[in-house]
Amino acid sequence: MGDTKVRIYDIMACDVYWDFEESNLPREQHKFLVSFWPTGDVPTPQLIDRIVAKGPDGYRVEFANEPFTNRNINGHIYDPTLNYYWYMVNLPTGFMPPGTYTIEVTCKDGTVLSKSRVQDDAPRKTLVSAYARHREDAYASFTPSRRNPLPEGSPLSGVKSSWTTLKALAGVDAYYIYRIAEASSLKEFDTQRLVWWDNIFIQRAGGGELTAGLNRSGVTIGTELKPDTSYGYFVEITDANVQSETNICIFQPHQFFTTPAR
Repeated sequence: MGDTKVRIYDIMACDVYWDFEESNLPREQHKFLVSFWPTGDVPTPQLIDRIVAKGPDGYRVEFANEPFTNRNINGHIYDPTLNYYWYMVNLPTGFMPPGTYTIEVTCKDGTVLSKSRVQDDAPRKTLVSAYARHREDAYASFTPSRRNPLPEGSPLSGVKSSWTTLKALAGVDAYYIYRIAEASSLKEFDTQRLVWWDNIFIQRAGGGELTAGLNRSGVTIGTELKPDTSYGYFVEITDANVQSETNICIFQPHQFFTTPAR
């Protein structure tokens, strides 16, 4: 069975700049996230009764105890590679005011867990301003993409994906996270079914790679891709590689490409 005790790994309470194409949601948003240590053979959602985020001036929002989707943008996500869950809720109601935010977890056995962090809006102002000024150059730099497709005959293992960083464009340091899934549109992109992702938070954890993701301008996709298949990916920009130290996430537009047929 393993350890079925619910333990918070870390939390996020941060601003979001939502620049997904084909989305009718506003760019200025914020989100909360709480990640948990694995709970053995018992799925973590079965052990949780309620999760609430609290903030200044009586701010309060509840997490849904259901799978996260592009439609509800509120619920849990499972990572089978590490057998752990995290809950996330995106709020399309603008940036959050600075201050202390707490995520409180009530377990079905009555245990109450909580973790807090202080939100600072200065990193958001710096990164969003730099990104907005150089968005078109950043967008044009992604490869592979519809604009920059994979050449015919390209190998499907060890595929490299690259982009231009804000460090190169504006002299601003930032961290980069890469997620890829089988998809040909934003609607098809399923966060629950990623082909691979560059988890800089795990790379950084436990005194590991302290600068994981910092000014990272590309990745080697860590799994072999299928032939003649459409893939979508997006690169998220953050100001930290520790969840509870993150103040801003910039969700850049998805990029799509099709692998060569064999």
